[in-house]
Amino acid sequence: MPGSRVAPPPAGRRPPSATRRWPRCRGAALILAAVAVAGGCGGNGQSTLSPDSRASHAISVLWWVMLAGSVVVGGVVLVLVLAAAISRRGDEPPPRWATRLGEPFVLVSGIALPALVLVGLFVATLVVLPKTSPAASPASPAAVERDDGLEIDVTGRQWFWDIEYPAQHVRTANEIHVPVGEMVTLKVASADVVHSLWVPELNRKMDMIPGQRNVLRIRAQRTGVFRGQCAEFCGLQHAHMALYVVAQPPDAFQRWLEHEAQIPVPPTTPAAQRGQQVFLGSACVYCHRVAGTNASGEVGPDLTHVASRLSLAAATIPNTKGYLGGWILDPQHVKPGNRMPGTNLSGGQLQDLLAYLETLR
Repeated sequence: MPGSRVAPPPAGRRPPSATRRWPRCRGAALILAAVAVAGGCGGNGQSTLSPDSRASHAISVLWWVMLAGSVVVGGVVLVLVLAAAISRRGDEPPPRWATRLGEPFVLVSGIALPALVLVGLFVATLVVLPKTSPAASPASPAAVERDDGLEIDVTGRQWFWDIEYPAQHVRTANEIHVPVGEMVTLKVASADVVHSLWVPELNRKMDMIPGQRNVLRIRAQRTGVFRGQCAEFCGLQHAHMALYVVAQPPDAFQRWLEHEAQIPVPPTTPAAQRGQQVFLGSACVYCHRVAGTNASGEVGPDLTHVASRLSLAAATIPNTKGYLGGWILDPQHVKPGNRMPGTNLSGGQLQDLLAYLETLR
């Protein structure tokens, strides 16, 4: 009736309009949350879109080009869907403009334009590949940068990285040190299952296959620490198989290399000396190696200079005394399924062992 007022909805119930809006608001919120999560994937300093080498810069440019191509193709599809929805409503005949322009529009926008975009993206990929793999195309400009410089053997194991500088007789684990501005050749392989080395800020992924050694070349353009990751599912602790690439000025790298080639100084304090006896008298020597001792195992990481590394358990935990003690006592708690068994040490033995391991710098 004129002048009458509509009664408000009962308490606790939303108006019908709000009820209809809620699913759309919820869907928008979920989309925004997904975008926020995806945007944070590079939060650990491991992002393809933060290039620090010529190869990774080429990959980054290709990513943006592919994103633009995807937007074009997706936009065309969206326009076609909207055009179909507008031109056909129930049993109504389509508008005259839709009949006249429909077939040419579909041919151009639905076939010709996507084909052109896909061919362009394929050509762009072919242009980028030689920049990420100089060895694959000796005639490419990227191959001119190749030299017979530093070579490093990287072996993937469940679940850590065995790093060796064969010419310098240096062996370490879970850290690759390189000189800034110099081309470094990584010869990668696997000792068990298929792994994949990926340091996105420096180059593309490279598969590590048992019985085969592949080649990846990196050249860091600045000093810094770059995080890498195994990019091929390799078992239970695949997500906890990371490493660091430490790019240093050439003189600092040379000092590091010379230091790593030296045998650690024998322990001088009573606690460290007792700890060395605990270590050498345990089963640790059958899995780990410490230069200058009878510990010559090949199953686990080399511990010759373990105290100077950035992390433990393949970048899973910090390299501190507390974390190291917890790792020694119960490694399965940190990385379930790894091949290191727990130890049954008394409190005094553990403290002595930690004192000894702290001397391995």
